[in-house]
Amino acid sequence: VLDHPATLQGKRVLDFASGSGMVAIAALKAGAAELTAADIDPFCATVIALNLEANGVKADFLDADSIGTDDGWDVVLAGDVFYDKPLAERLTPWFTSLNARGADILVGDPGRAYLPKTGLRSLAVYQVPVTRVLEDAEVKRTTVWRWVSAASA
Repeated sequence: VLDHPATLQGKRVLDFASGSGMVAIAALKAGAAELTAADIDPFCATVIALNLEANGVKADFLDADSIGTDDGWDVVLAGDVFYDKPLAERLTPWFTSLNARGADILVGDPGRAYLPKTGLRSLAVYQVPVTRVLEDAEVKRTTVWRWVSAASA
């Protein structure tokens, strides 16, 4: 999905809940002009910095809760963020408002319970090997969704 020429080329991108920064790195390698990796986990700053350096790319890091903010991003990438009801209830109106003003919202989701049931369009499906200790299967069917309208949780 990120390698489609128009998706990220020259865009300002937010990698929300960036974790290790792998999506941020992929976005930069796919042509994002400017990238902010955001995560509230204090360990992420170091991990992301090391991964960016190892991959020869640069990004800003935001160590604050960015939900509800709008820094004019063209694209927001969010991987596996609908695992918790209170978080989903905060994300849905934020993603909807960003999308309403023109941001492209892409959500990677392995079938979490609180992913909205409407307002999303499937872009790609992947079979992702996961750790059995953390998940209910050895492989998770993971979909990349585009936020297309006012979704409801």
